[in-house]
Amino acid sequence: MVRPIMKDPIFLAQPSAPATAEDLPVGQDLLDTLAAHADGCVGMAANMIGVSKRIIVFLNEGGPSLMFNPKILKRSGPYHTEEGCLSLPGRRETKRYRSIKVEYQNEAFQTRWKTFTGFPAQIIQHEIDHCDGILI
Repeated sequence: MVRPIMKDPIFLAQPSAPATAEDLPVGQDLLDTLAAHADGCVGMAANMIGVSKRIIVFLNEGGPSLMFNPKILKRSGPYHTEEGCLSLPGRRETKRYRSIKVEYQNEAFQTRWKTFTGFPAQIIQHEIDHCDGILI
């Protein structure tokens, strides 16, 4: 189901709770909502659709990827960039890393680890910031 985009900075600034298997439908809603905003959006976190859970979706090679309870274990190659967000007006400067190692759970809630580089790494960092209540 496509959900409306949350724009309340007070809600968005709250850290999200861990996701459970009961939150699988939220993952599908994120995928649907990302697809509906494909013209100007490359990633979303569950709080962007009004659900305070640690779930993200992002465009990766070959299409969208879904992660439950993602956390960054390693970072390397810091740089500064500008980012926009569907939930917030304008663009803001932020610090990102060229390479990140992420621990997450897949849709079967199996723990996985993967290293991301380049633009997918940047998107994941933005969405994990959302999960942590960090607004760019």
